Order: sequence, then C-alpha cells, then structure tokens
Amino acid sequence: MVRNMRRLRHAPVSRTLVALVAHAWMALTCAIHFSGSAHAQDHETHAITSLIGATWDKPDSKVETDPVVISGQFAVASWTQGDRGGRALLRKEDERWKVVLCSGDPLKSASGLVEAGVPAPDANKIAEDLSAAEARAPAERRAKFSLFEGTVFGDADTHHPDAHHQHNH
Repeated sequence: MVRNMRRLRHAPVSRTLVALVAHAWMALTCAIHFSGSAHAQDHETHAITSLIGATWDKPDSKVETDPVVISGQFAVASWTQGDRGGRALLRKEDERWKVVLCSGDPLKSASGLVEAGVPAPDANKIAEDLSAAEARAPAERRAKFSLFEGTVFGDADTHHPDAHHQHNH
C-alpha cells in the first residue's frame, strides 16, 4: 500500500514534467520556425533593395530603399534618392523580384494596390504594414514618398534608369 501511495504521489509530478518538456519543445520549434521566417523575410527584402539599387543607383546619388513590405508574391518598397522619392510595386516571378510599376500615394492604399493587380488579401496586408512601417520613418523622408506623380510601368527586360525621375517634380 505504501508503494501505491508513492506512485500516486509522484504521478502528478511526472505528468507535469512531461507537460513542461512538451511545452518547451513546442516553444523551441516555434522559435526556430519564426526565426527562419524572419531570415527568409530579410533575404527577400535584401533582394528587393539590391534590385532597386542596381537599377537606379547613380554614382553620385544612391537610392535608399526602406521600408519594404511583402505579402505573398507582392511587395511595396518606399524609396528616396536625393530630394526625390516614391514607391515601387514589385512581383515575384520565377523566384526573382521584378518592378511592376513606380508611383507615389496610390501604392499606399489597398484599393490602389488591387487596381494595380495585387490580390485583395495581399493588398490589405501590404497597405496596413506599409502604413505602420512608414510611420517610423522621419517626417521629412516620409514626405518624399508622396512626391512621385503619375505611374511608370516597369519593363521586366529593360531598365530605364531615369524612369523614376521623369515624373518627379
């Protein structure tokens, strides 16, 4: 009978220990998953900023691309270059990002993104995330994102280095 009492007394501890180990394992698994997701997001952001820089940087005027927000196969990158600025809509095709178009404020809204061909769920997420990300930028820089007037459509095969500047005033 004493033996049975000891088993009963230790049984809850064993269950608690098993539960703690299981929770620790789940937490570790989630941490690894989310750090992998963050790494993937950083990789995609770097690919986008590199594309924009390689396309429009000039020796005396580099493009500063930040923030970049991504949802699904679409992204919006806010950029400034000297006293100019705007936003670029990108789409991932065949594992590579391509500039779809450059514009200003129309790329801030979900409706503007949907009009540009972004699926509504991605457009809503991008608009929400972009608003929060741009709010962290200094006001003077943030104002430049709205300077791009009109829309210039990207060409997947040909880059036009001055396209960003043709419609800035």
